[in-house]
Amino acid sequence: MADNQAGAGERAGGGAARWIIVAMIFVAIMLNYVDRQILALLKPTLELQFKWSDADYANMGTAFQVATAFAFLGTGWFLDRVGLRLGFALGVAIWSLAGMGHAFATSVTGFFSARILLGMAESVGTPAAVKSAATYFNHRDRQLALGIGNTAPNIGAIVTPLFIPALAVAYGWQAAFLLAGGLGLLWVVVWFAIRVKPVALDALSPAPVPWLSVLRSRNTMAIAIAKVLSDQVWFFMLLWLPDLFHRLFGMRQGTLGLPIALVYVMAACGALTGGYIPSRLMKAGWSVNRARKTTMLLYALLVLPVATVQSLQSPWIAALVLGLGLFAHQGFSTNVFGVTTDITPARSVGSTIGIAAFCGNLCSVGMIQFAGWSLSHGFGYAPMLAICAVSYLLALLAIQLIIPVIVPVDESERGDGLAMGH
Repeated sequence: MADNQAGAGERAGGGAARWIIVAMIFVAIMLNYVDRQILALLKPTLELQFKWSDADYANMGTAFQVATAFAFLGTGWFLDRVGLRLGFALGVAIWSLAGMGHAFATSVTGFFSARILLGMAESVGTPAAVKSAATYFNHRDRQLALGIGNTAPNIGAIVTPLFIPALAVAYGWQAAFLLAGGLGLLWVVVWFAIRVKPVALDALSPAPVPWLSVLRSRNTMAIAIAKVLSDQVWFFMLLWLPDLFHRLFGMRQGTLGLPIALVYVMAACGALTGGYIPSRLMKAGWSVNRARKTTMLLYALLVLPVATVQSLQSPWIAALVLGLGLFAHQGFSTNVFGVTTDITPARSVGSTIGIAAFCGNLCSVGMIQFAGWSLSHGFGYAPMLAICAVSYLLALLAIQLIIPVIVPVDESERGDGLAMGH
């Protein structure tokens, strides 16, 4: 199907219509996080039914993380190679089918296989979301689009525990996997049905991408280092936050939900501000370099209080401090994606983000393992919280050293915005 094919739907193109793309990105990434969280929420039920050991469950989690990390090496390139329209749709379709496949698993091996396929397919989400923003928005407007899209993981983290357990109780655990996967397949149908005018004409069609050249680029190295330093905080929080509240404040499972929900609500707000602040600064006449780095410095400073959490007495104060930290993480992360779209031609954004995300996901395993070692040796959460506090300043320092001045890609490379297609 040609990307410039005419049709009634194409008349939706135009400035305002591009926000349809933002909505589609948001829903896709939210479903991405719903699919990956269902297993954790249903763990007690599945553990009892299938006689899982703790090692079995840990191996499933490790398999998902490693599969996702290594898939990032290829999915970004794949997305650039086959084009945004087809590549994004295939990714969502495959991860939705993999999610539904959990409902038919009858053994540890079955769940293990489903997790690996889910992890590999879900790696399409991040490069596709960033490439979509680079394709449909100029460097001023795309930052807000990225910010809105980057709230989706947090909304998924809030919505899933509110609905999935109740759904499983009412209709059986299989229904949770089937419904989430079915929504993903419905998303694919809508994605193919819409047409919106692009800004970056070169990003829609399949294009040969010099993957090794992207890998060797100093720009890619800067983004990868920033992803490693920031992602380790995100994945540490995702895995260990409930245990932190339990260990430090004696909170039981039934009481953990509200403070954790508060943390992720604040994180979602951070993603929105991460798009809004630099966009406003650029519209006020600031250069891209000054707006980006000033905003990132602000977020890096907001994370510093996280180091004090272990000394706090109230779980709600701790939730506010941790929430401020993830607020800043999401704002900072949104701007890392923004820098990528600033300095990378849209045709190779997927490959650049894919390589950086591979580094971030894989290296985060080290932080997760270090947390287990620290807790088992009596050091508590203090070492990890200290690392979290300084990670963003180090990430910004790396960007400053490698990219002293952020110079946006010439918008003429992104096309004149007149061609139709999605």
